[in-house]
Amino acid sequence: MNKIILVGIDFSDCSVNALEHAVNLADKAHADIKMLWVNKPDNTRNLYDITSDEVLLEAEKRLQGMASKYQARLTNGKIDFITRKGKVYKEMVAAAEEFDVFLIMIGTHGSSGFEEFWIGSNANRIVTATERPVITIRGGVDINRTIERIVMPIDSTIESRQKVPITALLAKYYNAEIHVLATHTTSVKDVRNRIMDYVKQVERYLDENQVRFLVKEIEAGNISDSVIDYATSVNANLISIMDEQEKAASNIWLGPYAQQMVNHSPIPVLVVHAKNYIAGIAM
Repeated sequence: MNKIILVGIDFSDCSVNALEHAVNLADKAHADIKMLWVNKPDNTRNLYDITSDEVLLEAEKRLQGMASKYQARLTNGKIDFITRKGKVYKEMVAAAEEFDVFLIMIGTHGSSGFEEFWIGSNANRIVTATERPVITIRGGVDINRTIERIVMPIDSTIESRQKVPITALLAKYYNAEIHVLATHTTSVKDVRNRIMDYVKQVERYLDENQVRFLVKEIEAGNISDSVIDYATSVNANLISIMDEQEKAASNIWLGPYAQQMVNHSPIPVLVVHAKNYIAGIAM
């Protein structure tokens, strides 16, 4: 049975852009795509003075058209859609669990012209609430870009390595190169040595799984800014992070790490939920 990629759709340009990326990935991963549209009837009626049923019928018509269009590009899977009613992030998270999805893909900016735009405003809630990996893509990212380089920061937290297996899997789908980024936020020798020990473990995992990679060390004042700057400098196509990251004094007032990345990165971001164990990495 094929894996499933769940894509949030609100008919904005950025959600369609996310769908384009999902189709590209699904074809390489032999995955199916399930589009999800969530009806927010209170907002819709206030804006358009039409009934919720009318909105649902129009949404289903558009979704069917999108499914037909993109099925032609998806040779190794199938695409269909579901609709739900309620809070967007809750319905996205519930659907991810219901269908046991491999990955969630969502856009993070744009405006709909159909109903109140919801993808961007709910992106961080979805990232926070789900235990499934999420790729967020800001509006304007070139839909034709493949994944050639993935930047994967490693810090001093034990959870930092949990993103390695899925990052390696995505890299293999695209024959991409992973830039393992040792991010140093302190001059304390023990902490720096711990990071490099973790990097060595990551190197072994990538070698064993025949994934191309290189290792780079950087000094990171603000982790988010430093990682984005590096990713931009190497023309990366994806940044892979955990939903939690090493705490640094310069980051305390800027909000959660994943939120900073989702809000500010011009490059798609893969966010992996931290567990209490290291899954899939030989220690």
